[in-house]
Amino acid sequence: MQLVRGLHNLRPRHRGCVATIGNFDGVHRGHQAILARLRERAAELGVPSCVVIFEPQPREFFTPHSAPARLTRLREKLQLLEEQGIDMVLCLAFNRRLRELSAAEFVHATLVEGLGVRHLEVGDDFRFGCDRAGDFDFLVQAGAVEGFTVEAARTIEVAGERVSSTRLRQVLAAGDLSLAEKLLGRSFSITGRVMHGQALGRELGAPTANIQLKRKNVPLSGVFMVSTEVDGRPQAAVANIGMRPSVTSDGNPHLEVHLLDYQGDLYGRLLRVTFHRKLRDEQRFASLEALRTAIEADIAAAREYWRASPSTTSQD
Repeated sequence: MQLVRGLHNLRPRHRGCVATIGNFDGVHRGHQAILARLRERAAELGVPSCVVIFEPQPREFFTPHSAPARLTRLREKLQLLEEQGIDMVLCLAFNRRLRELSAAEFVHATLVEGLGVRHLEVGDDFRFGCDRAGDFDFLVQAGAVEGFTVEAARTIEVAGERVSSTRLRQVLAAGDLSLAEKLLGRSFSITGRVMHGQALGRELGAPTANIQLKRKNVPLSGVFMVSTEVDGRPQAAVANIGMRPSVTSDGNPHLEVHLLDYQGDLYGRLLRVTFHRKLRDEQRFASLEALRTAIEADIAAAREYWRASPSTTSQD
């Protein structure tokens, strides 16, 4: 899969494709249905498939302090799009200049001049352009003039409700990982690099891999049964994600993962942490000794949980 950052990096070889536009945060089953149809149309027309995304996501630009929690960082999103068989991603910087483009200017600059789009696949509630003036009907009319077709993506429902990134955030916040897996078509995971932390876990007898989150808020919090992979081997673990109310806070969320019985240096490694079951909410403990007792109980519960899950093992 090819990543193109910005319209200025598009070349004549990139013209002529089928495309879709959106945040694709989470790349959930609703997104996957759009991408499947995109691949079908690309095969029918004999052209590449292209996904147009934005960084930052529009609501992060307009309201950075109250924007919804990210389900996937850019690195994770690109990997998921590649796994869906997409040929190219055009990543546009969402800034003041892009925000002020009219719907007509966006269509001409991006879809016509930039990508030479043959077919566009979008949701029927898609809005774009300055003040969100552009909509599905606008695209259909523009396509008739500019020579590309437009199709509305079908809605995917799970348990009688539309699959969306908003619903997925609600489900994750509630700790319902089973339903989240149904909405995603896979278990929810977070990928990040292991960084040096305060070494408090080691002091408490439970050393942790501190995963760099690079985000101001997270879609779920608490203590979870998780797994990861180290050197090609599945590794059972327990993790805390959130604001760590029992220790001095820096105002940012943290993901700390204790790998059961693991001995080794993980600093600098990129780990994907997969969430399986919520154990409890975060809580504030009156002392480090009380925190130590709670951590020991969490690890014991994790061992019992993973003992019944032979597909993921701990390393002796």
